[in-house]
Amino acid sequence: MRLASRRGRAFVLRDESAGWDLRSASGGRFPADPMAMYARVAEIREWLAAYSGTVAETVRPEELDAPVPKPGAIVAIGLNYAEHAAEAGFEAPTELPPVFAKFPSSITGAYGEIVLPEGGTTDWEVEVVAVVGAPMHDVAPEDVFDHLAGLTIGQDISERTRQLSGPAPQFGLAKSHPGFSPIGPWVVTLDELDDPNDLRLGCSVGGEVVQEGTTAKLLFSIPRALSELSKILTLQPGDLVFTGTPDGVGMGMNPPRYLASGEVLETWVEGIGRMRHVFR
Repeated sequence: MRLASRRGRAFVLRDESAGWDLRSASGGRFPADPMAMYARVAEIREWLAAYSGTVAETVRPEELDAPVPKPGAIVAIGLNYAEHAAEAGFEAPTELPPVFAKFPSSITGAYGEIVLPEGGTTDWEVEVVAVVGAPMHDVAPEDVFDHLAGLTIGQDISERTRQLSGPAPQFGLAKSHPGFSPIGPWVVTLDELDDPNDLRLGCSVGGEVVQEGTTAKLLFSIPRALSELSKILTLQPGDLVFTGTPDGVGMGMNPPRYLASGEVLETWVEGIGRMRHVFR
């Protein structure tokens, strides 16, 4: 099952090309607010399995909004792949990798334009993003997947000059310009994925593949990372966790390479889908 937002309304898809306005199809059983879906995934799945009402509407991924438009929190994990830690000049962490927050105003959908800030050092970071489906506090790793609504694709777009300037790094601000947290095109429930712990992910800039990896190489797997976070945080339905990026970011190249106006960033995760953004 895929959960999405279309024209600001909750939308559930049976596949990648057709689905239903959730409130209309359910006769008001489920609200129109997309954020209300994530605490009711099991109930929506049960309803959908028995649904025999209106014919599904054809939809293109480009028509969809960000599937989680107003998360209460966006938590991001850094240096969660050994190769990325190395290209960034750090040793691979053995304790929980660095954690920072992105701001919800940076959320945008899986397709569209993103405005580059001044400075010329905007970078890409493909990530698998976990969407919380039930309150999480002090949850064991083996129970984490039971607390997730599903997974989606994300880019942790980063303005490196601001990120690394000042007396201390400015991770949150540098990664929270408008559009710097694109996600989508939908949230895929875990039952649709063969192995959530081994998903291939990657991205290309101007048609050149710059990142390729698999979540099997995460230093802290999705269950382990979220379990560690939950020892301190209380995550709520609809919260997002960016789980880390593999190597291949522009900052790590010699010489460094950054996004330029007119360039196209395409992003994909196996079993979930693709995103496409043009920079201006």
